[in-house]
Amino acid sequence: MINDTLFFMLIVGIIISAGLLLLFVWAAKNGQFDDSNKLIDGMLFDSTEDLNDAIKKENKIKEAKEAKALKVEEKEKASQKND
Repeated sequence: MINDTLFFMLIVGIIISAGLLLLFVWAAKNGQFDDSNKLIDGMLFDSTEDLNDAIKKENKIKEAKEAKALKVEEKEKASQKND
């Protein structure tokens, strides 16, 4: 009697879990969890301070890339002089 009940509950649990998994996969494939307003809302709530910080960060990255490029050029010139 108890074994039959446990077996029945196990089967029902597996069926419900499989159904929920299929439902989740279907929702994910159909874009249910996509946030189409994320960029629009983010732009509306950005402050000028945040934008200035982003610009400063981009400028630092550009400067670092330029400095790295100059170092590479200097190394190439030095290696050409040694040859």
